[in-house]
Amino acid sequence: MTRIVVLPNEALCPDGAVVEVEPGESICQALLRNDIEIEHACEMSCACTTCHIIVREGYDSLEEADELEDDFLDRAWGLEPESRLSCQAIVVDEDLVVEIPRYTINMVSERH
Repeated sequence: MTRIVVLPNEALCPDGAVVEVEPGESICQALLRNDIEIEHACEMSCACTTCHIIVREGYDSLEEADELEDDFLDRAWGLEPESRLSCQAIVVDEDLVVEIPRYTINMVSERH
């Protein structure tokens, strides 16, 4: 099993978390399955930026983002070179450390 270490996020997991995931699952699916309620306004169809994460360790183990994901990432708040949409980042067999940014550009979120 692969481990995803989630750095502390004040709203979603104040103490951080470590989740186990099978290769082939998206980071978004793994977080949701482990009760980390990351936003995913488009229901994981790569049509928004609400599930934006920053991969602090293990970024190179992920497949490269495709053009559609890159286009949406350009709109994400707090974009960094290691940014990904968690719905599109599929876990392989290398552990990851991810950060969920504090803000999204989701204007309809009930948490804002």
